[in-house]
Amino acid sequence: MPELPEVETVRNELLPHLLGARVTEIWLAWPGILPKTTPEAFKKGLTGRRITGIERRGKYLIIVLDGATKLIVHLKLTGSLLLKPAREAPEKLVRAVLQLDNGLALHFHDPRKFGRFWLTTDAFAVTGKMGPEPLTDAFTVKVFAAALAKRRTPVKPVLLDQGFVAGIGNMYADESLFATRIHPLRPADSLTPAEVKRLHATIREILWTAIENKGASVANYIRPGGQGGKAHYEFKVAHGVKKNCPRCGGEIKRIVVRGRGTYFCPKCQRQHAGRSRSA
Repeated sequence: MPELPEVETVRNELLPHLLGARVTEIWLAWPGILPKTTPEAFKKGLTGRRITGIERRGKYLIIVLDGATKLIVHLKLTGSLLLKPAREAPEKLVRAVLQLDNGLALHFHDPRKFGRFWLTTDAFAVTGKMGPEPLTDAFTVKVFAAALAKRRTPVKPVLLDQGFVAGIGNMYADESLFATRIHPLRPADSLTPAEVKRLHATIREILWTAIENKGASVANYIRPGGQGGKAHYEFKVAHGVKKNCPRCGGEIKRIVVRGRGTYFCPKCQRQHAGRSRSA
């Protein structure tokens, strides 16, 4: 599923092509893409709007329109936003097309039909329950430490909780925990101050590097121009079952943590309880 670096890459690459363009026509192949409105209301509210900006909140892409309206897109597991020439026929798995007045069209390709669109004047109603953005100045070590200290659950699902911190998903959580030698089943409140500081810095470093490499194309992620990203070439453990650890040479293992496949090195990331700060 596209995570923060992939969605940020989509934002960066769409912006110069969409900024200032006006939506002239909408084609919907599957109305289930709209959880809060009807196709008729969606088309009426979006047609004629000019795109004035593109933002990102966690894994949500927010296309800002004139008139205080926003089109919020969640790519979910298999969604991609692709730039195509105007009037090009959509491929079989394209669920929606936005025709623009600049000779381009935006195609939403989504094999699994998990992606969603919201047209709203209140973006907070869709994204408001999310935690801090990990690449902003507001995401300090102090904020991170205080939040971890309240969680006795395993650290891996805590990092995936979008209400805890926005945008981190399976791949980058695994990579961050491996880089800091933290076992994914360690209770979040058992991390030492030194571990918290290293994990905080590592999360930011790994996310920035992934953005520089245009995201990770390990499954369905495609950039707006149809190219893949290269961030997965930097992965040490993510999606690496039966591969060898680049640090110790041991075998990368896969376990399921709270329903999510998790990759780690048992030798480098030893499971020990440490001492809970709340004890």
